[in-house]
Amino acid sequence: MSDTPRWQGEARNPFAPEGLQFTPVSRGLTKVRLISVAVWLGLPLVVLVVLAVLFPGWWWAIPIGVLVLFVAWLGWLVPRQVRSIGYAERDEDLLIRKGILFRQLTVVPYGRMQYVDVQAGPLDRWAKVAKVQLHTASAQTDASIPGLPPEEASRLRDRLSERGESRLAGL
Repeated sequence: MSDTPRWQGEARNPFAPEGLQFTPVSRGLTKVRLISVAVWLGLPLVVLVVLAVLFPGWWWAIPIGVLVLFVAWLGWLVPRQVRSIGYAERDEDLLIRKGILFRQLTVVPYGRMQYVDVQAGPLDRWAKVAKVQLHTASAQTDASIPGLPPEEASRLRDRLSERGESRLAGL
């Protein structure tokens, strides 16, 4: 055995454990998030344009331009964010990864799960996606998987509940 600590050896990616395949979420989540962006930023844009027409001036171009650039940037960013979301089931726990610049890998042991929730608002149902929310014994854990097809959300809810119950029974 080598005296070199494991962390000084080859570089490992902590967000992509070896031999583990992450399941991506549905592209329908991209539609939901882009529509939300359009609603929340489209309204201020319309107000600015109306004000620019009512009170003419060259300086209206600045806030309108900034808002248009922000909407364009979000139009580029949101699909990338959705592609970064994935989950993987292992024998003892569930892994959820998110993020592009600020990456996050959450590991939820099945034995810590108290209940599993499936949520879908009107826009989610229109885009045929749902969110699986995991509630654990720790109040700080915010483990959720957005953008799952409803059938997959239902399957995952049942499977995680079953695995959580079996782990709790073994304690």
